[in-house]
Amino acid sequence: MPFFRIETNLPKSKVPATFHQTTVKVIAKALGKPESYCGILIVPDQSISFSGSSDLCGNASLMSIGQLGVEQNKKIAAIIYDHIEKELGIPKDRMYISFIDSPSSDVGYNGTTFHAIFGGK
Repeated sequence: MPFFRIETNLPKSKVPATFHQTTVKVIAKALGKPESYCGILIVPDQSISFSGSSDLCGNASLMSIGQLGVEQNKKIAAIIYDHIEKELGIPKDRMYISFIDSPSSDVGYNGTTFHAIFGGK
């Protein structure tokens, strides 16, 4: 159910081969969700600028069913920013993260929705 997407002007050749594996672990742990439900998408080689500069930057979104909110997002943001800076070199002040708390009825999986699977939890 958590899905993390990051778009960046980092060249694909500089994305570590282990980025997906390490990032899924970070997202799952930060949200307290099973790794088996976590999705990661990195979209490198994008034409992006930030603050009028085309220096290394990115834009990200994190969708989850629950586990997001004012206080949670602060903690999750700190974890994700540290991870992205370490793995991709994107400075913390050169990327936004949008947090999207989706209702279980709005997230499809395996031919149905999470609402149907977990009974509205």
